[in-house]
Amino acid sequence: MVLLRKRLSRLVTMAFAVVVLIGFTGCGVVVIDNRPMPAADPATITPLKIGLLLNFSEGATERALERQKAFNLAIKHINAGGGVFGVPVEVAVADSTLDPEVAVSAAQRLIDEEGVHAIVGPSSSANALSVAECVAGPARIPVISPSATSPLLTGANDDGFFFRTALSDSALGPVLARVTRERGFTNVGVIYRDDAWGQSLADAFAAAWKGEITLVEFAPDRTDVPAALRQSASKGAQALVVITFEAEAGALVRESLALGLYDQFTFGNAAKSPALVKAIGGDLLGGMYGTASASSPQSPSAIAWEEAYRAAYGSLPEYAYVKETYDATVALALAAQAAGSVKGAAIRDHLRSIGNESGVVVIAGVESIAAGLQVLAEGGEVNYEGAATSLDWDEHGDLRRGHIGVWRFTADEGIEEVEVIPFEAPAQE
Repeated sequence: MVLLRKRLSRLVTMAFAVVVLIGFTGCGVVVIDNRPMPAADPATITPLKIGLLLNFSEGATERALERQKAFNLAIKHINAGGGVFGVPVEVAVADSTLDPEVAVSAAQRLIDEEGVHAIVGPSSSANALSVAECVAGPARIPVISPSATSPLLTGANDDGFFFRTALSDSALGPVLARVTRERGFTNVGVIYRDDAWGQSLADAFAAAWKGEITLVEFAPDRTDVPAALRQSASKGAQALVVITFEAEAGALVRESLALGLYDQFTFGNAAKSPALVKAIGGDLLGGMYGTASASSPQSPSAIAWEEAYRAAYGSLPEYAYVKETYDATVALALAAQAAGSVKGAAIRDHLRSIGNESGVVVIAGVESIAAGLQVLAEGGEVNYEGAATSLDWDEHGDLRRGHIGVWRFTADEGIEEVEVIPFEAPAQE
């Protein structure tokens, strides 16, 4: 705790120093340390263009719209801070749906028709794996997913162009197992979505689980829900661990209750949804736990981001991976500024440098991002402390550290944050 307080104090101090360092005149000139820096001539600059690729399908629309709000907020902050190369960042948006083939086509259209230089998204691990290998690598376009968590992405054949701002399921699975065990269960059924995300999280859960377990895969188009549930409960399971998307989770929970097979549940990150508890009822799901990636508690960047988001939209988001969407967008802008280029390879090669611990600390918000862009324009270094977490990527584009949140549904049909657990990847030999 002492080290944490010292680190937060340092961040607050440095962030304040960054904020007061920069100012603007009314004639298009940025002033830093009282030295005027002429603004770039827009006619000679190719604007950075970032694509947003999310699943806007029915059942996922509200989740996607919250992430789009975070993307828009990041673009607003970047452009209000002077833009990249002194010109506004441009955007394009595409719907990936849940189909990896559609996601690949949509990503390719963003590049070929919209002319984007980088992409934020896709949402799911299955889509992200296809886009990483079929688009990002071959097209040499950096892609940062805010929510794809499958460990399969660590080894994706993407030529180093895929990154993510969410922790891998290899970190989330053991925490979900711990939370389930702490609820007093020693024998569980696990129903998991039969895709890259569901399989990986179920495997990570099972590897950390010490009691009895019955694993049942659940294909997205599977209709025999009762059969899957009976199979999962066949060895006397006390609770059901649900590792599926929201719509599937709703069907599984409803049928479990109707059949009398389960009345106790824990949930993977995709089921962290206010719509789910409202649909089932707080009297039935209140007190049921789950896990998901979380932001650093009370960090200056998280606090600044929450204030800005609330000011822009009236209330904080209800779904997961919203701050992570903001961070992915800001990271791409900072990396392009550091590279002095919109070329995909140049942006990729500078993504790790914008989290340099020796650099000027940059946090969420217009003033700090503006200062960071100016520092980079002058050839300096920055350390972007994201709204969700520090962006310290390893050679695979995975986060070396982050936070995992434990949450629970409430009787009044809300979601309560219970605990935030720091994670740091083991040191590599």
